[in-house]
Amino acid sequence: MLERFVEQTHFTSQEDFIAHFKVKVPENFNFGYDVVDAWAAERPEKKALLWTNDKGEHIQFTYADLKKYTDMAASYFQSLGIGYGDKVMLILKRRYEFWFSIIALHKIGAITIPATHLLTKKDIVYRCQAAGIKAIVAAGEPVITKHILDAMPESPTVERLVSVGPEYPEGFEDFHKGMEAAPPFVRPAHVNTNDDISLMYFTSGTTGEPKMVAHDFTYPLGHIATGCFWHNLHEDSLHFTIADTGWGKAVWGKLYGQMIAGANIFVYDH
Repeated sequence: MLERFVEQTHFTSQEDFIAHFKVKVPENFNFGYDVVDAWAAERPEKKALLWTNDKGEHIQFTYADLKKYTDMAASYFQSLGIGYGDKVMLILKRRYEFWFSIIALHKIGAITIPATHLLTKKDIVYRCQAAGIKAIVAAGEPVITKHILDAMPESPTVERLVSVGPEYPEGFEDFHKGMEAAPPFVRPAHVNTNDDISLMYFTSGTTGEPKMVAHDFTYPLGHIATGCFWHNLHEDSLHFTIADTGWGKAVWGKLYGQMIAGANIFVYDH
């Protein structure tokens, strides 16, 4: 996989890396199709995501699993009227549904806005109004869903609320039932260009209100350096980054560069 995206994969020194590290950027690159689905086509049983929690549950997802579930999630999102350029906020903590959702949103050309579960009503209102968020997918925990519901009267652009469980308050749809009921996924004729926005974060707002920071569809390629040459990962690696999925470190620590390297991503959901 790595050889598809960089001209040189081994370096003898930092100077060699600085001089010769170069990313080959495909036209209309899409992480969902060009990395996740490519692994699934060539090595379907390859380990991709090892999820466990503090209750002793664990699931090892392969790339075949990830393709299956991200296609189902993509079709489900389409059934909700979500498509190219629509903004969807994910408040999913360390639930494995975060990986299903963000990759699925990439596959339909939507814009993902990861967010921390620490947001309160005013934080959610601000983000919905500033970004024009169309849907929110959240962990079904009262501390999260209550703030979301409280924010809705002041968030007119939000059309859909989705819970991944365990609770499904009134006003929230069931993510898993929606996935199961969705028709077979059909890839859109044109998903994205490299310059389209795929990912948007709100800064922590240390001074003033949080600012929106947008990344285009080539952003995952920038983290080849992170996963392959900083974390030093390879196809037999098991990698653990602790970050909550609401923070930028999640995608550059437990998604993009790590999957391009072929590592198995370990997730502890506590």
